[in-house]
Formats: sequence, structure tokens, C-alpha cells
Amino acid sequence: MSGTARIERRRNVQLRLGVNGEDTEVSFAPYKTLLELLREDLGLTGTKHGCELGECGACAVLIDGEPQLACLKLAIECEGCSVETIEGLARGKELHPLQAAFADHGGSQCGYCTPGVIMTAKGLLDHEPEPSRERIREATAGILCRCTGYQQIVDAIEHAAAELRGERK
Repeated sequence: MSGTARIERRRNVQLRLGVNGEDTEVSFAPYKTLLELLREDLGLTGTKHGCELGECGACAVLIDGEPQLACLKLAIECEGCSVETIEGLARGKELHPLQAAFADHGGSQCGYCTPGVIMTAKGLLDHEPEPSRERIREATAGILCRCTGYQQIVDAIEHAAAELRGERK
């Protein structure tokens, strides 16, 4: 083993966290963001790389049930946390009601912001099963969508909320 390999190995840190319901242990460079860890080290590319400034919301994931921007969170800060990404929503081939509602209501046009919107909406609905349209707009205000005009996004979230409550809209 060369001296360089030893130095590189010492620069990595070990991290244990739950990702989409599975306990995960990963070794990575300590300067990586959660977004980089998810995409580069764990191969979970559904979480989108947008602005790296926390302005677009495309990288939103749930950390311990709360929507957070993965581009602003150092991965090392997630030790022992539970992280849920868009890949963790569907159960086999069965879409989560939010995913199905986005497809049915045109809540996804180009699709780039969709994972961030859906994860933010899931965080909202997990805490508020019957949000008003205004509350939905408020919760998703940090997500930049250039395609839908937001109306379809609000409609999709409202529909999914009703379905999750056992109602049909």
C-alpha cells in the first residue's frame, strides 16, 4: 500500500444512518454534503442536484421526518439520522399516493423539481393530514418550478392528502 492510499483512507469518515428504512454504513470524505453522499456514494440519484445554494428545493429529502435541503446539510451531520428519499416512497411497483397524484394531475412537467416537491409534501402530510391549499402553497414555497405554474402541484398534493385520509376526491 502506498503512502498516498493511507492518507486518503485517513481522510474518510464512517457514518451510520438509516436510508429509506435500511441501516447504512458508509465511508466518505468529511466535506461531502448529504446530496453528494446520496447520489455519488449510495447511487440514489432521484434526489436532484440543482443550485447547491438552497434556493431551488430540488434536493429536498426527509431527515428524521422533516423536509431539509440535502445540498445544505453536511453528510456527517446525519450520523444516526433517518433519511428518506424519493426512492423510498414506492412499494415495489405500487406508487405512493403522492407519486400517483402527481402523475394523474400533471404535477410533474419536466420532472426535475418533482422529487423535492414530493418529499416536501410528504413531510407536510405526515404532520398535517388535512392542510389547506394556502398551507400547501406555504410548505412548497421553497421549491422552484418553472414548468407547472404550481396549480397542478397544489392540486396533486390536495388529492394525495384526501387519498391518504381514506377519502376520494
